[in-house]
Amino acid sequence: MRLTPQEQAILAELRVDPLLDAAALAERLGTTRASVSVALSNLTRKGAILGRGYLVRSEAGVVVVGGAVMDVKARSNAALDRATSNPGQVTTNPGGVGRNIAENLARLGTSTHLVAAVGADTFGDELLAHARAAGVRLDHVVVGPRPTGTYLAVLDSDGDLSVAVSDMSATDSLTVADIEPARSLVQHCDLLVVDGNIPLDVATWLCSVAGASDVPVVVEPVSVVKAGRLRTLFTPDRPVLAVTPNIAELAALVDHEVADTVPAITRAAAELHDRGVTHVWVRRGARGSLLSSAPLSNDGSTGRPVVSSDPVVSTAVVDVTGAGDSMTAGFVHALLRDDDPVAAAAFGQATAALTTESVHTVRPDLTSALVTGRLSSPATSSVTSQGTR
Repeated sequence: MRLTPQEQAILAELRVDPLLDAAALAERLGTTRASVSVALSNLTRKGAILGRGYLVRSEAGVVVVGGAVMDVKARSNAALDRATSNPGQVTTNPGGVGRNIAENLARLGTSTHLVAAVGADTFGDELLAHARAAGVRLDHVVVGPRPTGTYLAVLDSDGDLSVAVSDMSATDSLTVADIEPARSLVQHCDLLVVDGNIPLDVATWLCSVAGASDVPVVVEPVSVVKAGRLRTLFTPDRPVLAVTPNIAELAALVDHEVADTVPAITRAAAELHDRGVTHVWVRRGARGSLLSSAPLSNDGSTGRPVVSSDPVVSTAVVDVTGAGDSMTAGFVHALLRDDDPVAAAAFGQATAALTTESVHTVRPDLTSALVTGRLSSPATSSVTSQGTR
């Protein structure tokens, strides 16, 4: 991208204050408003600035499109007794897979935009205020007529999820027209994260827009039902950088049972590689995770996948809610700072471990330095790799 001296000067001013208008820029640069307006138009066309507030492309970072809900979590004081009342604690926290990933990314230091649907209600106001305070950019959030989503989770006394119910009508009603204003942002971001909560046609449109602009895409399947719905999203002509399922979601993506063994997971991952997915990162709960990567050979054909296993998990689990979302965020954050995929997966695994040790869905003290410190612990150094098909 070649810029004129005037365009370079305008970019320098906008990096300091992205809300400057054409008149203010003209005054600072000692030129005319008409000249600045032409330069701004050219900068937009070249992709150097984006959308509202003349956002500079280098600040675009990651765009996350997905759910934003209020989490209502109930944790039993003792082992759960079914079909009766259990003494425990009930809390509310901002949640939603997309929103959680966006907040984790922002706390790790990655510039992040969230595109999500909320209602014009108290829960929506609280969600947006919390995300904004964490550093997430919200210029393209859709405020609609449906109530802000809620997610009700019941945890046993060990912090493991027993049952959950979600009301995602606001997210379910998202349309391509609703997010069309974010097209330029998606085209010029560093990476797009698609949360499986959004409708399939919206996810397909996003992946097509990103693919046409060579923007890498990471897909978080969310659940077995939603993974099954996303099955048709993965095709060789619409490549995806990474997908992050657990074992059950992986089975839904390939439409057959998958045993929780390395050979079985590897075979299922190879099916997704053949459908255009470069990295299949499978969460295995207490067994950690497995990353299958399909490098490309020089002639463009799919090479032999490389499988890496990371068994590191926390031994001090308080609450598993949000762990998978933080795992995805850590992976994306590390990829964007040029970590190799295996190192990025290890960073994501450590991020998840730290999250399970907190009562919060997104750990409020999360930083890149905190994760790096966990990785440097001797207990986190066991990663194995092998080539397989």
